[in-house]
Amino acid sequence: MADSKDDKPAKTDEKAPAKGGLPIKTIAIVAVLMIVEAAAVFFVVGSTMRKPVEAKAGELHGEEEAKLDALVELPLVEDKFQNMSQGQAWIWDAAVFIKVKKRDEAKVQEVLQARNAEIKEGISYIFRRAQHAQLKEAGLETMNREITAYMNEIIEKSPDGASRIEKILIPRCRGFPAG
Repeated sequence: MADSKDDKPAKTDEKAPAKGGLPIKTIAIVAVLMIVEAAAVFFVVGSTMRKPVEAKAGELHGEEEAKLDALVELPLVEDKFQNMSQGQAWIWDAAVFIKVKKRDEAKVQEVLQARNAEIKEGISYIFRRAQHAQLKEAGLETMNREITAYMNEIIEKSPDGASRIEKILIPRCRGFPAG
């Protein structure tokens, strides 16, 4: 008897899917689910998020306070001052300004007008007794400190005890020998 297994050819299932290919249906289903999930999250977050409120110009909190804290420059002195600290007379052409907050401007202006001659004399005295090196400093730090201290004596402090003077500016300070 012959082997019956060898006589019959083996039948293969022609309808079975080929192994090793990409499952297109599975990828499509996962992609659709991810898109639906992203859209759902977007709509849920968008509907529960607080809506931005338009700020109107008059309703800004702190706008008036910011305007009062803005700095204003006021002219203090523009003059020529004599200095003889080196044994030789020098003339210093200088302009001095004062920076104050807008809220203090009226009070400072009032003091500057009422005591104008006294302020000019005091600043003149500071220039006369200054050392030549102090007048030649790149940033005029010493002159700034001395004029600030002098002006703090002249202008009273604000009600909260702070100085009304924010900064002294000396935009022009040119010296040349007299004679």
